[in-house]
Amino acid sequence: MDAPINNEAAENRNSDESTDSPSRMTKRQILTLISMASVNFSSMMCYSILGPFFPNEAVKKGASQTVVGLIFGCYAVCNLIGSLIMGRYIVQIGAKFMLIAGLFVSSGCTILFGLLDRAPEGTIFISLCFVVRSVDAVGFAAAMTSTFAMTAKIFPNNVATVLGSLEIFTGLGLIMGPPLGGWFYHSFGYEVPFLLLGGLLLVMVPFNIFVLPSIEANPSKYSFFGLLSHMKIVLICFVIFTLSSGLGFFDATLSLFAMKTFNLSSGYVGLIMLGLSLPYCLASPLIGYFTDKYPNSRMGFIVMGGVVTAFGFCLLGPAPFLPIPSRLWLLILMLGLIGFSLGMTAIPTFPEIITCAYEEGFEEGLSTLGMVSGLFGAFWSTGMFYGPTIGGLITQHLNFEWAATVQGAIGFLAAFLLGVHSLCQQRHQRVREDSPQTDENTPLLNGSGPRLHVEEDCSDLT
Repeated sequence: MDAPINNEAAENRNSDESTDSPSRMTKRQILTLISMASVNFSSMMCYSILGPFFPNEAVKKGASQTVVGLIFGCYAVCNLIGSLIMGRYIVQIGAKFMLIAGLFVSSGCTILFGLLDRAPEGTIFISLCFVVRSVDAVGFAAAMTSTFAMTAKIFPNNVATVLGSLEIFTGLGLIMGPPLGGWFYHSFGYEVPFLLLGGLLLVMVPFNIFVLPSIEANPSKYSFFGLLSHMKIVLICFVIFTLSSGLGFFDATLSLFAMKTFNLSSGYVGLIMLGLSLPYCLASPLIGYFTDKYPNSRMGFIVMGGVVTAFGFCLLGPAPFLPIPSRLWLLILMLGLIGFSLGMTAIPTFPEIITCAYEEGFEEGLSTLGMVSGLFGAFWSTGMFYGPTIGGLITQHLNFEWAATVQGAIGFLAAFLLGVHSLCQQRHQRVREDSPQTDENTPLLNGSGPRLHVEEDCSDLT
């Protein structure tokens, strides 16, 4: 047991030294950035290729709009379970092994998903979609949980900056996935996009085995319930839920709405999704750098981003009670606004939860970071289940406009509650700072102050 403790202490010292001299990164940090960037890019490409064409393909195979939403939603449920398990036992499993195994499983499932068009339509096709997506979700949870934890471990004082920089590659994966997937599907059919991108993800496995550093640590005595016992963390997790539910909502409904309303092909739908991912990709590193430099601005970014996101969803359709007709330019503009506001909201949430955990007495180390990563992934996955499932259900029984409005209302509620809680905390802090402080001379001069305090002071002096 002594070796892991010493190793973790050495890693903390190395991390502290690296943050004191940000102009020069260590070899381990450079290799970690390369590894995490490759994981984010390849994983997001494989995840995002479904949006432009799979809902339409699934409908041809006998799936309803609600079932399509459930196929996307089951991914989130298994991701939720996987994130909690992986985050709790990241130390026992090993962060590096968890990431490599997750990549391998996810790549195999992506390739298998490309072969599902050969399955008979109806129940068999739908059942296989659920099975493959569920296993894929567990692999994705393992890779992402270890990615977040290792990044926060190696860059403890620059978490938002590094995560924001890595979101460039996440954004590139989201940007390139839909148009490439739509183009390959339009040109070569259903199988080719999954086979190519699954193969790319498989190539990332030996690459990350070589470049990814190993991290040893000790298990923590704390649990997820300890994190969720603090209201601020719960409200931030609610915000995370609304962010991911919005993205999941787009996966299941946007392509069908754009095809039906504006008569667009799957390739053009993929290009429209650039309006969402490109602003997010560009804004994330800037927001990460700013919130690391000024940590007190994180809550403001989270709340403001949530309000702007809600506004974008209300004008996306637009909302049925607004006297505004649906326009393609308005849809693209609102997607861009939502993408930018998602960066404002999402990037500060992870380091803010870490800060809250340390303030509440959680020990610094990979185990706590793993639990924070698992908690983040769990609420993100919960939103990814709610978004396509409820969004698809509302779209089927009402329309896309009402579904987008409901999604915007939930995002506004989360931002409002977090904003109110933050203001109450600030007011309480100011009251404590402005209240007269009793020192050791005050009770002796005027006899004021509680008797117990005087006795304690006297006992200390003696």
